[in-house]
Amino acid sequence: MADHRAERIADFIEPLRVRPGSEVHLARDFDPRYKAGMKKRDGVELLRTGVSLLAEYQERLAAQGTYGVVLCLQALDAGGKDGTIRHVMSGVNPQGVRVSSFKVPSAEELDHDYLWRYARRLPSRGEIAIFNRSHYEEVLVVRVHPEVLLRQKLPERALGEGLWDRRYREINRWEHYLTDNGFKVVKIFLNLSKEEQRTRFLKRIDLPEKNWKFSAADVRERRRWDDYQDAFSEMLSATSTKWAPWYVVPADRKWFARISAAAILAHTLMEIDPQYPEVAEEVRKDLLVAKRGLEREAPAGAPADPYAARHPAGARAGGHGDEDRAGRRGRARAKGRARKKGR
Repeated sequence: MADHRAERIADFIEPLRVRPGSEVHLARDFDPRYKAGMKKRDGVELLRTGVSLLAEYQERLAAQGTYGVVLCLQALDAGGKDGTIRHVMSGVNPQGVRVSSFKVPSAEELDHDYLWRYARRLPSRGEIAIFNRSHYEEVLVVRVHPEVLLRQKLPERALGEGLWDRRYREINRWEHYLTDNGFKVVKIFLNLSKEEQRTRFLKRIDLPEKNWKFSAADVRERRRWDDYQDAFSEMLSATSTKWAPWYVVPADRKWFARISAAAILAHTLMEIDPQYPEVAEEVRKDLLVAKRGLEREAPAGAPADPYAARHPAGARAGGHGDEDRAGRRGRARAKGRARKKGR
């Protein structure tokens, strides 16, 4: 069943993936209103399924404690980053997820290299770190606004021709380094149309409870729409790699954007395929000794093991005389993974 789910998710997100080495032109290659022939009423159940998958695989990721995941979210203003995080991560354990929002760099951050502040927010093994805006701001906002670059205190020789190509290479190598060390990088660009952004801005102005989300600076940035489209197109072309591909998610329909983001993150976790740790035979024997002691403490008339009484199939591994059966299942899973790697 897991393999079937993985195949369906891979097929669903494939049209959103930026093929490494391809030259992207956003307006030509990706439609912000694309919805894969889906209807909104079907989206609620699909999102619920995606969130359930994320919860299952996040628990395994945390239990294994070997891999970490970095989810980079990029979008223009009103692109839906906050809503995507809120809905997609609604079913996961918050102890295993950390969200970082990167705004204007502080004086301390400007005293370091441009990747320093992002490196400080990387996940621990077993965690998912979400970057609400990410290190890609350094080739987007900084490129559209060169005055920001001047505040980074770079030596003069670092400001010459080839600056952006060098940053693309540095970012690609950094992400390759992270991947080699067990930290998967997944990157989502929420692709919003200019008209949909206008509509969302007006809603923020019209509804008093949303006024706080609007700033006059948003309109000033909107005037640089074409510059941002060019910067996004070049960034996607230069930094979608085999080890850390970009996915361009149509963002005009919020429900479809959330389904897509959930599918992309679930696909990443399913590729990692984290496993619950195998319990050593000596530890299992200790567990069974503890189990018998706890069973002897059962009050009169109560089942010795209430959980096992309600869920006999799920409790077999810890039951009396089942040590060998549990061990055989563990060995069978290990052999299955070995065969899978050998294919």
